Amino acid sequence: MTTPSVGAIVAIIYKSALDDPGRIKKSKNAGPLFGLTPKRYQSGETDITGGISRVGDEMVRTALYEAVMSLSGAEPNLPWLPEVPPPGRWMR
Repeated sequence: MTTPSVGAIVAIIYKSALDDPGRIKKSKNAGPLFGLTPKRYQSGETDITGGISRVGDEMVRTALYEAVMSLSGAEPNLPWLPEVPPPGRWMR
């Protein structure tokens, strides 16, 4: 079974980060391993759910993020990527 936009590089990064797949009993337990769970702040009546916790392997999170962005067709915000003009509009 293949997943679109998940190539060999993303698969290798994911497989190398999951050194022992036997320690994950359910697929939903893989997210917290890479920091893909929401941050929570609870105190008294306050219950705030924030962004992802970012605990875990940064390379796996980045590879999965880029795979999802290419699958959705959205332009990722990658500051290191050089700006390329669209075809037919090359600057002189």
